[in-house]
Amino acid sequence: MEQLNTLDAGFLAAEDSDRNVSLAIGGIAIIDGAPPKYDEFKAVLAQRVQAIPRCIQMLRTQPFDLGAPQWVEDPAFDINRHVRRIAVPRPGDDTELFRVAADVLERRLDRDRPLWECWVIEGLKGNRWAILMKIHHCLADGISATRILARLCDDVEGDVFARPVAKRANRRPHLTPVPDHPPRNNPLNSLWRTATGITSAVARTVGGATDIAGSLLRPTAGSSLVGPVTSMRRYRAVRVPLADVERVCDKFDVTINDVALAAITEGFRSVLLGRGEDPRPDALRTLVPVSVRSPDSVDKPGNKISVMLPYLPVDEGDPLQQLLAVHNQMTRTKNGGQKQAGNMAVSVTGYIPFMVSSWMIRLLTRLPQRGIVTLATNVPGPHQRLEMMGRTVARLLPIPPIALQLRTGVAILSYADDLVFGITADYDTGSDIDELADSIKIAVERLDMLTQDSLLLFEKKSV
Repeated sequence: MEQLNTLDAGFLAAEDSDRNVSLAIGGIAIIDGAPPKYDEFKAVLAQRVQAIPRCIQMLRTQPFDLGAPQWVEDPAFDINRHVRRIAVPRPGDDTELFRVAADVLERRLDRDRPLWECWVIEGLKGNRWAILMKIHHCLADGISATRILARLCDDVEGDVFARPVAKRANRRPHLTPVPDHPPRNNPLNSLWRTATGITSAVARTVGGATDIAGSLLRPTAGSSLVGPVTSMRRYRAVRVPLADVERVCDKFDVTINDVALAAITEGFRSVLLGRGEDPRPDALRTLVPVSVRSPDSVDKPGNKISVMLPYLPVDEGDPLQQLLAVHNQMTRTKNGGQKQAGNMAVSVTGYIPFMVSSWMIRLLTRLPQRGIVTLATNVPGPHQRLEMMGRTVARLLPIPPIALQLRTGVAILSYADDLVFGITADYDTGSDIDELADSIKIAVERLDMLTQDSLLLFEKKSV
């Protein structure tokens, strides 16, 4: 029997700390064509979940947290307890779909059963239907949850997650000088380099741990983006062409994650200005999960993540300066050791008795943190389009949770030709979620226009 590690169990503790929180993550697959017969769909799904152990396992907890919860097979597993069916008023548009998604994610999963649900949503316009998968965060992080969803679809040839590497013509190669003579094999030199590398890594990790601790202890004064949440949610999703994002990456020598975070930055800047709040440099400390999975563990369940806590530059109004500020901030944060510190902290808890680490996490998750304002998680999705029972999955939308007094969370997912931003917000304090979604889309469009303006200027000069 496998046990939950401290990080996985921490998501259960975080859920327990607030009765208004459900720490399930989700994804919506919007599928072309008429839905299959409901009984046929359940039969296919029942067969496919057998190949995913976590989908037929439940938690067995220990009294007083004397030991870590264990994954055990559900002796009474019944697919009918996990699959639901709902229809929106025809023709159902995105607003109706998003309302259903928010409603489904509000309710907690039953811990006496395997921790997942599947909702079949019918009545969508354009002769479409949808599947909403809901999985508890203790079972999977964003990468493993996306892999589970893909495994429930039809088999495809090759790796649907393998994305061809695009050539970046404007990037300068890193030149390595060729030594005039072969290096001497000096054991003292090798020992010195090793010792220097270890010292540098330790210093970076300590610095990262200090940054994380300071972020948690230093409150963000007066931000309406952080605070207690209600039991109700709002959800929106917005798509941008992945080709536009890649064009920006090529032009300004940044990453897809940089562009996505810059768009989120502009989105929250618009929200803060709309609320009459000052978008200060320290107004948007953001929790950015970072995968620490090895290449051979991408299909394994559980959470293998660390964190970074950068400030996103909502004080900057110029789109290009905003993008470059995000890029520089992320570069400094990556080099500052936060990822290493977070990973080390998770590893260290594995040597602490579970009862002690569990009580510590329960205490920490009940503290009213106000240092972190929002969540922005980026997950690479399938490069090829998926199919479900012979029908094409046209769109794939991520649904993040909100917890620990974060009133808004954003999940970013690449799928086929799209980059999709899924936004979850508290119902009472997130009435401007449309403003956030629209501003994210506009931000990407503005950056793409800058690349085209630069190209047009270059062509005019050439003529």
